[in-house]
Amino acid sequence: MDLFGGYSAVAIAAALVTAFGSAFVRGLTGFGMAILIVPVLALALSPVDAVLLTNFLSVFIGLSEIRRLLRGAEKSAWVIIALVALTTPIGLYLLSVTTPALARVVIAFIALSAFIAILLPRRGALDHHPATTGGVGILSGLMTGYAGMPGPPVVPYYVGRDIPRETAKASMLLIFTCASSTGLISGAAIGVLDWSLLLFAVLLFPAVLAGNWLGNKASGRIEDRTWRICVGLVLGGAALAALWKALS
Repeated sequence: MDLFGGYSAVAIAAALVTAFGSAFVRGLTGFGMAILIVPVLALALSPVDAVLLTNFLSVFIGLSEIRRLLRGAEKSAWVIIALVALTTPIGLYLLSVTTPALARVVIAFIALSAFIAILLPRRGALDHHPATTGGVGILSGLMTGYAGMPGPPVVPYYVGRDIPRETAKASMLLIFTCASSTGLISGAAIGVLDWSLLLFAVLLFPAVLAGNWLGNKASGRIEDRTWRICVGLVLGGAALAALWKALS
């Protein structure tokens, strides 16, 4: 797969802008990079390649701040991570046998599901029954493999509870980093990982790093209520954009 020879300078520039913008949202809200970038990349790459390229970027940026994530994450994150590791290969296999057109529609509806879930009433800080945590982990793993988006079940689970913003962000980002690592390992194991995607990820990473840094700076300057509104707006906007692109 000749990534650079097959795309114009305009297409590569568009990918860089999308990478920067999605990483800014990640730094601001604690999620959103995959939800925003996968539907866009899937318009030029195959859905499998779009998901795996996003996994590379997620791992790169997660490793750059891993100490902060380990320090701030809630213990429930590790339960979800374990279940994600078990179920991601199933989701990736389902993606590999799905037609690209259908996969793009499914990915768009996954983005929409996250927006709907975030509208549900907020719950207490300790309201995370083991069965709920387990269900979040299983769904997140399936969505990691199928859409490169562990977020739709994870974001409402943390943002929808009355816990500190930094705890929610660290927990989500730690899960996303581990989920993306699992996605890459699964892709290599079943033979769908094109290693030339690594070069494309290296090209996009400076834009991701800059966007994430600016998003983190902005996050520290806004109130919690404003942050939660930003979360809802990002999910809603991403869902509508993904649906429009998939169905047009």
